[in-house]
Amino acid sequence: MLSRCRARPSRFAWRCLVGTPSRRVMSESCGGGCSGGGAPAGNLFEPTPEHRALRETARAFTRKEVEPQALEYNRKEKLNYPLLKKMGDLGMLGLTADPAHGGSGMDCLGACIVHEELGWSDPAFAMTYLAHAMLFTNNVTQNASEAQKAKYLPRACSGEALCGMAMTEPAAGTDVLGMRTTARRQGDYYILNGSKMFITNGAKSDTETGDVYLVYAKTGPVDDNKNISMFLVEKGMPGFSLGQVLKDKCGMRASPTAELVFSDCKVPAENLVGREGGAVKCMMRNLELERLTLSAIGLGLAARSLEVMLQYSQDRKAFGQPLHSFGQIQKYIGDSYAAFMAGRVYLYNTAAQVKLHQAGNRLDTDGVKLFVTPMAKTVADAAMQVLGGNGYIGSYAVERLWRDAKLLEIGGGTLESHQKNMTRDLLGKSAII
Repeated sequence: MLSRCRARPSRFAWRCLVGTPSRRVMSESCGGGCSGGGAPAGNLFEPTPEHRALRETARAFTRKEVEPQALEYNRKEKLNYPLLKKMGDLGMLGLTADPAHGGSGMDCLGACIVHEELGWSDPAFAMTYLAHAMLFTNNVTQNASEAQKAKYLPRACSGEALCGMAMTEPAAGTDVLGMRTTARRQGDYYILNGSKMFITNGAKSDTETGDVYLVYAKTGPVDDNKNISMFLVEKGMPGFSLGQVLKDKCGMRASPTAELVFSDCKVPAENLVGREGGAVKCMMRNLELERLTLSAIGLGLAARSLEVMLQYSQDRKAFGQPLHSFGQIQKYIGDSYAAFMAGRVYLYNTAAQVKLHQAGNRLDTDGVKLFVTPMAKTVADAAMQVLGGNGYIGSYAVERLWRDAKLLEIGGGTLESHQKNMTRDLLGKSAII
């Protein structure tokens, strides 16, 4: 392992931490328990020294680089692209990508570690990271040809290109297979027509799209929900343009969200990923990873909310006593921690079973998101309640985290869609245990 580090000194630097003493960064108020601080490698949350080193590096990066800018970029509603590119220097933008193409070759559990750590500070930045590293880079890694990987992955892994995935449409959210964007073969090109909405990383600025997207479109009759294909679409391709850049969002304000428009967009036939009509399986497989990493952002958000709640309950006095001496506050703290730990165990246990090249974990990836994302919102709300008026203003992180938490219940599949999917899967089981 260390020899691999020496061979790549500027990238994968976190791998060089394998075998080094642990650095305790977790706040003392949480005793190291809220997000794994101080825990030895070999546990559920860091099963190998490499996972432990990855967490330490992601945590150090989050505290040093992400936290100082979080509130500023939230208020500006602006993407911090230079900061995202720094994650490329750490080997994290290609976390699950092939090492041959500039990636780090990590697993689903490693992806959850990074999202949990980022979510502790800036869920919006974590969303931008997720769209780039999971929805685009991992998707290309698992589904693209060798030629496509060689062309697109190095730029994605380094951060030279800002990437994303375009699936949702103005009239096709949960009913994603009802999308209306079409792709018609014409000689050496496909001609794409339609639009995609609510696309994370859809814009670098108010006038400029990102660089490369995986775009889902119908390659057969528009009413044929099975004939969906996937294309690599680059900025500058004829007919591809930026539509609305969505502002004044409730939360996740530092993560750019936009509409992408395709008007007789000419995409080279070689940019078809896989075969025509073969994208549904790719979509469903990547949704499993998306739901776990979205939930991991929620874990980090909940851990931070709990830490703030704990610290404030020690510092603030009422009726001559610290807040934590009152039963009502103890209920918020105790219930929040128990729910957090239940969700954390469920998420990491599920992540350990997910193979990135395989589907088949829908029941529990949906189950994790169904449990963890409302939990995160509830814990943030409890923290705001404990802080009272102070929790309602921007001086404490919980106001921003509370706003960010809501999207986790919507993006990557609504709670209602998870309930539907889980019921279908459970009806096929003869026993639960």
